[in-house]
Amino acid sequence: MQKGAVMPDNLYDTDFVCWAEHNAELLRSGAIAEADLVNIAEEIEDLGKSWHRALDSHLMQLLAHLLKLRYQPDYPGARSWGATVATRRIDIEKLLAKAPSLRPELADILPETYRDAVYLAITETGLPAKSFPAACPWTVDQILDRNLQP
Repeated sequence: MQKGAVMPDNLYDTDFVCWAEHNAELLRSGAIAEADLVNIAEEIEDLGKSWHRALDSHLMQLLAHLLKLRYQPDYPGARSWGATVATRRIDIEKLLAKAPSLRPELADILPETYRDAVYLAITETGLPAKSFPAACPWTVDQILDRNLQP
């Protein structure tokens, strides 16, 4: 959209990228009163939520692969599981480096995320639920430790 062009009232709903660029320009130029502050606040909040979801997703994948490696180590695809463990650890490390305030959340989400990881491991391995511990067998530090192999 051209500089100085009048923005439609529903731009947030019709062209999110244009809305975001326009509002960023307004904020940078100090035209705060013209900015769509309600939707900007909503988007900032949603951005924070997406970081929480990313942490949960990476942790669930990491745990599921740790479980598969521990309880089905001779599976032909186990080598790729090890690569996934390494990748998810790196993903979590990078996420925590950019948002260290998320680190305490790991202990909080671990029980539920572990249950989800067990479900995923059961689905992917075909092993019965009783094959896996009821509670996570690793601490957060162990889970993130690059040297820990199940």
